[in-house]
Amino acid sequence: MGCRETAMRGRETAATRIQIYLTDPRVVAALQREARAANIPISQAAGRSLAKGLARSLPADPDDRLLQLDRALRDHMRSTARDVQIIQELVIEVARAFFIRLPDAITDQDPVARAAVDRRIEQLLDDTAARLVSGVRPQREDIAAGSSGRAA
Repeated sequence: MGCRETAMRGRETAATRIQIYLTDPRVVAALQREARAANIPISQAAGRSLAKGLARSLPADPDDRLLQLDRALRDHMRSTARDVQIIQELVIEVARAFFIRLPDAITDQDPVARAAVDRRIEQLLDDTAARLVSGVRPQREDIAAGSSGRAA
């Protein structure tokens, strides 16, 4: 062992052997130029180039980003489920209050009256769906005009 070899062995860490096949002649030529310029074997030039390239790139860790997105989605789903449950309970309470204060009438069993109510409910659902699709929220005046217009 010469002096140079001893010095190089002192700096070296345990080497891992990796065999790669390069198909791009420009990459091969660049590695050969790098090896000649530094007076090192082409394998060491490849290792240096990889180390430089990896050091320059931002640390990309898609697992962490995916995990954060997954957690955010789960939190959003929980809060949305809670909100929907609150809305359902409110609707039931409104219906309960409505039915308690509304006396039963003979017209409740009338098929014509039931058909008219069903038509008004269908119209309400259609109007609501159209507003949701268009993204336009009605103003108070529009709501009042719409309900008075249907009563006739």
